[in-house]
Amino acid sequence: MQVLNLSSPSNPPKFSFFDLGFRPFFLGAALYAVVSIFIWLLVYSMGFQMPQSPISSMQWHAHEMIYGYSIAVIAGFLLTATKNWTGIQTLNGKPLFALACVWIAARIALFSGQIMAAALFDLLFTLWLSQAIVTPIVKTKQWSQLAIVVKLLLLLVTNALFYLGAMGILDQGVNWGIYGGLYMVIGLILMMARRVVPFFIERGVDETVTLKNSRYLDLSSLALFLIFVVLELGNISPMFSAYSAILLFIVNAIRLVNWHTPGIWKKPLLWSLYIAIWFICVGFLLFGLSYFLGISKFVAIHALSYAGIGAITLGMMSRVGLGHSGRDVSNPPKAVGIAFGILILGAIVRVFLPLIDSSHYVLWIEISQGLWILAFLTFFITYLPLLMKAKEPD
Repeated sequence: MQVLNLSSPSNPPKFSFFDLGFRPFFLGAALYAVVSIFIWLLVYSMGFQMPQSPISSMQWHAHEMIYGYSIAVIAGFLLTATKNWTGIQTLNGKPLFALACVWIAARIALFSGQIMAAALFDLLFTLWLSQAIVTPIVKTKQWSQLAIVVKLLLLLVTNALFYLGAMGILDQGVNWGIYGGLYMVIGLILMMARRVVPFFIERGVDETVTLKNSRYLDLSSLALFLIFVVLELGNISPMFSAYSAILLFIVNAIRLVNWHTPGIWKKPLLWSLYIAIWFICVGFLLFGLSYFLGISKFVAIHALSYAGIGAITLGMMSRVGLGHSGRDVSNPPKAVGIAFGILILGAIVRVFLPLIDSSHYVLWIEISQGLWILAFLTFFITYLPLLMKAKEPD
């Protein structure tokens, strides 16, 4: 299985912002992570009124973390990885600029309450991105990569369900769109983690280590995840859903134990990814315990989203952003480790403190929002000069 080749092109152009998808979409995602959560902080804590819209401010927040922030990171990663897998140039230059503009237009339209326009731009973005990924894969007959495209198209479907609900056409559309989108992003992360995390660890630690994936664990994780998603979205059996979530925790925890080597704790770009996947495991465990112990599912959801998606996307943007701009991934800027530490602290505040002391629930939310903003602002400031142009020759 091919993974990202982190070598830089020879004689790259000085201004390279639109030469490959990771540059505009990683910076755009990081900036939007700051702006959208700042808006949500104003709404949640200070009574800020968003423009009139058929959806609630909480639904806007949930949607934008999935189809605004997360999919921008996915776009940057896949446009970059697909070029590496296939050897065929993906969108760059004016077409890449146009795709980024479609993504921005969707964010503006949804915030302003223009649901029809938001749906048009959002669905066009995912469709265009899918076409840009599938074309080089088909040309090179790398059929194994199509599983990734399938998940991207499922995100298109779940987002369409959201907009059908927002327009009043489908009763459960908004909920199906939000939770279906969340689970599709988690599924994509678990698939990509299985491919790249052991590879990154083997080549990133100072010691010599060989990590193996178990096909049995891979198939078990996939089957259990599909069962969990169907049970949750269909609201079929809370008990069986809880059991499937606990089994998902066990299977992925075993996988993580197999991927562990002490050397990762010396490398911020490794331990950040490792901890992020552990948070996803904890999210599954909390989903299961919510049925047996009455724990709020919102805590489990934020273990998956804030902690899991947030940390792993920050880690992947940091690594890919360095490697593909010609920098040394083994020696990231010190600010990268600081950003990871801030975000993980925020995840602890958001996930665990409400379980320990629910009387200060609002305070924990506000602190975690502030830490999220600080973490992604640190990343944005650090990576802005790195991603705006190629590395100067030594």
